[in-house]
Amino acid sequence: MTKYQFVSELDLHSNIVLAVTKKDGALSVVSPVDEKLAEGVELALTTLDFSAKPLSTLTVVNPLDSSKVVVAVGLCTEHATESLRHMAGVATRTAAGRDEMAICFPHETAEQAGAIIEGAGLGAYVFDAYKKPAKSPVALINVVSSFGSDDVFNRALVLSNAVNAVRDLENTTPNFLNPVTFAEEAEKVALEVGLSVKIFDEKALEAEKLNGLLQVGRGSASAPRLVRVEYNPADAEGFTALVGKGITFDTGGYSLKPSTAITEMKTDMTGAATVLHAVVAAAKLGVKRRVVAWLCLAENMVSGTAGRPDDVIVYRNGISVEINNTDAEGRLVMADGLIMGCEENPDEIIDIATLTGAQMVALGNRTTGIMGTDEVRDAVVAAARRAGEPAWGMPLPAELRSSLDSECADMKNSGSRFGGMLVAGLFLKEFVGKTPWAHIDIAGPSFNREGEWGYQPKGATGVMLRTLVEHLAR
Repeated sequence: MTKYQFVSELDLHSNIVLAVTKKDGALSVVSPVDEKLAEGVELALTTLDFSAKPLSTLTVVNPLDSSKVVVAVGLCTEHATESLRHMAGVATRTAAGRDEMAICFPHETAEQAGAIIEGAGLGAYVFDAYKKPAKSPVALINVVSSFGSDDVFNRALVLSNAVNAVRDLENTTPNFLNPVTFAEEAEKVALEVGLSVKIFDEKALEAEKLNGLLQVGRGSASAPRLVRVEYNPADAEGFTALVGKGITFDTGGYSLKPSTAITEMKTDMTGAATVLHAVVAAAKLGVKRRVVAWLCLAENMVSGTAGRPDDVIVYRNGISVEINNTDAEGRLVMADGLIMGCEENPDEIIDIATLTGAQMVALGNRTTGIMGTDEVRDAVVAAARRAGEPAWGMPLPAELRSSLDSECADMKNSGSRFGGMLVAGLFLKEFVGKTPWAHIDIAGPSFNREGEWGYQPKGATGVMLRTLVEHLAR
C-alpha cells in the first residue's frame, strides 16, 4: 500500500516528479526547483522532443543523480485544483514499481496541496483481488509543499481512500458481491467508525411493504436487502438523506439484456457503494450534519420466481406501478429507499444511481447528470464544480411525465426513450413528495471503459463521492 507525506524541501538526489510546459517551442520546468536541475531536465526533454501536452509524461534520468529519475508531466491548467489531482494521478501511476517519488508541483493554497495528495492516492489505485499488477504501486510519495498540514493531509487521505473503497466494491465480481454479502460489508465498514446500522432482510422488507426491492430480487438466490446507515453528530446542523442504487448484477430480468450489454453489470451497485462511503467519510471528517444513507440492494436475475412484465406492485405509500420493462429495475428499488428516507423528514434527500443508458447519450461518459428540485440540484452541481467533478444540471420537463401513464396502475416503470434520463428522474420524483431532492445519474462516469486518464484508472472510478462529501460539508 502506498504511503504519503508532506515534506518541506525537495531532495534533489531522489526520484522526482516535475511539471513542464512548452511555450513558443521551448520546454520549461515550471516546478519550483534548483536551477541546475531544471536546466538538465529541460535539455533532456528537448533532446527527446517531449510534447509537454497536458497530462503527457516522459521519464528521464535525474541530471543530478544518475541512479534516480525525473518524471515530467505536462502542465494542465483547465481547472487549477482538479488539474493538480490529475497530474499527481498520472505521475503516481507512471512511477509504479519504484520505492519512492517526490512530487514537486507549483501550487498556492492548502486546498491545492491536499489535491496533490488526493490525486496521488487516486492514481496509485490498483484492484488486485484476482490479478496482481505488473508493477506494484510506488511505496512512498513525498509531496513537496509549504502549505501542508495535518488537517489537509487527513482530509485528502480520507477522500482518496473513500473513492478507492467505492472502486473496490464496484470492481468486485457478482459471484463474490451479492445483496447479502454487500449488506454484511456495509455493516462492517459502518460499525468500524461508530455508525448505527440496520439491515432489512426479506421478512422485514415484506413487513415494511418495500415491494420494489422484493419485486426486483424475486428471481435471485440472494435475497434483497435494504441497509440504513446513520451518522448523527451531537452538533449536527441539518439532516441529509442519501439513497443509493445497489443492483449487484443486472441481467435485465425477462427484458433480458443482449450479450454485448450484459457485461459490466457488476457495476450497477455503484450508487449504494457511493452513499455508504460518503457517510463513512463524513463521519471520519467530523462533518456537522446528520446523514442517513439507504442502500437499496438486489440482484436482477431470470428464474421461475422472477418478476414479469405486466406485473403490478403497490408501494408502502399506496402508489401502484405497472412493470412494462424489467430492465428498468433500478428506479423500482430506489423508490423504496426514497419513501423510507422521506418518512424521516430530512431537510433534503439525494439519490445516486447508474440508472440509464440515456445519461451517456445525453452527456457522454465523463459528465454526470443531476436533476431534482432547483435548489438542491443547483447546490449539488455547485459542489461538483468545487470538487472538480464534471456534472451538469438537467431539467425534468413536465410533458415527459405522460409517457409513464398506465391503464391499470398509477404509472408504468418505463416511458419514452427520448429524454430517457429525464423520464427516469420524473419516475423517482413521484416518491419524494415535497421533500427537497436531487437525483444523480452516473451510468457513464461511474465506469471507465476507455484507457486510463488523469487519476482515473480503467474500470471503476468512484465518481461523485467527493462531490457528495463536499455538499455535506458545506
